[in-house]
Amino acid sequence: MKRARLVLTLSLAVGSLVLAGGGFIAGRLSQGSPTGTARAVAAAHNAVSAPRKVLYWHDPMVPGPRFDKPGKSPFMDMQLEPVYADEGSNTDGDTGVRIRPAIQQNLGIRTATVRRQQAAASIEAVGTVQFDERLSQAVQTRVAGYVEHLAVRAPMERVRQGQALATLFAPDWLGPQNELLALEKAGGAPDIVAAARERLRAMSIPDALIRQSEAAGTAQARVTLTAPISGVVAELGVRDGVAVSPGTTLYRLAGLDKVWAVADVPESQAAQLRPGQTVTAVLQADASQTFAGALAEILPQINAGTRTLQARFEVDNRRGKLVPGMLLRLQLAGPVASRLVVPAEAVIRTGARAVSIVRTSGGGFEPREVQLGVDLGDQIEVVRGLAEGDEVITSGQFLIDSEARLKSVTDSMAASGGAR
Repeated sequence: MKRARLVLTLSLAVGSLVLAGGGFIAGRLSQGSPTGTARAVAAAHNAVSAPRKVLYWHDPMVPGPRFDKPGKSPFMDMQLEPVYADEGSNTDGDTGVRIRPAIQQNLGIRTATVRRQQAAASIEAVGTVQFDERLSQAVQTRVAGYVEHLAVRAPMERVRQGQALATLFAPDWLGPQNELLALEKAGGAPDIVAAARERLRAMSIPDALIRQSEAAGTAQARVTLTAPISGVVAELGVRDGVAVSPGTTLYRLAGLDKVWAVADVPESQAAQLRPGQTVTAVLQADASQTFAGALAEILPQINAGTRTLQARFEVDNRRGKLVPGMLLRLQLAGPVASRLVVPAEAVIRTGARAVSIVRTSGGGFEPREVQLGVDLGDQIEVVRGLAEGDEVITSGQFLIDSEARLKSVTDSMAASGGAR
């Protein structure tokens, strides 16, 4: 009984001290700043009576679906995160979305700085090797006759300049040659002999054959046609024993000292090409083999389906390594200029637009539509939409872009509901 009275007495004493101390502090506050006291009491009251309003719960890794109560995410092994009403309001005019640092770390968000640098607008394309048609030559007959023998009998066969191609028999050459020989034996007048020789030349009888006839004393009606250039037989028009007439094409030879590489170039890049620009051609099948060349011309025709133009490059082929049908990777360097560049992975291409996610001054993120320039490989030029020094997202930007779109739709719905 005595112990119970003692505990009760101590409790009353402690309570009196607490009440006295509280009264003393309240009196000092009321004496010093009544307004401050009211604000402190109001803040405490609001903190207790007005908790933060939760709009919904969501999985930060799958930001689309929303849930009306907390729990475990059906997508990931983690708890749903609340989204509060006051998170969407920004005092600094930031119109983007905010992501807590912990969530940014979980998403693996990385950033890069937009910078300006001197860069050349290089163009790469794949070209197909074709014959240079300007080096092609035709081997034709200028007299009626017969093909006695073909020395080169198959298309795409390689030939050397001066190599024998075919032997023709031309019976129409016998009469004029016999007349010339008879005049020379009879000691005809020099002007008559010269006129007879000119007649032979007019009938396309080679001078070498006329000299051979005069040396042998008998008319010669067989002539051997030789290759005027080195290359390959692109077209074979006759066979042994066939009759030919003046103007018949026996062979069409294609030169291989130079070849064409024809490539499809996007319409947007074709404006940067100028005839005469040097190009480095790398063999697709063997990257160790490179060839020098230059842009010959851009063909004045556009493919309406792919929006590309054909560019014709002239490539040196004196080693004879390139043949029609081979593929070449063409690397053409454009002029060097100061360009505003970002990493290529920082740009989201949707087909209709290009978007980059920028970190705002308030710490949030907002999508910006950008206009792109030339492709520089790992980097890309930005013509409009970004400024030097802007911080852009290079990893995780797709989730932020989807969240920004979702927030925009939500804000629009809320505004429409408030207007009603």
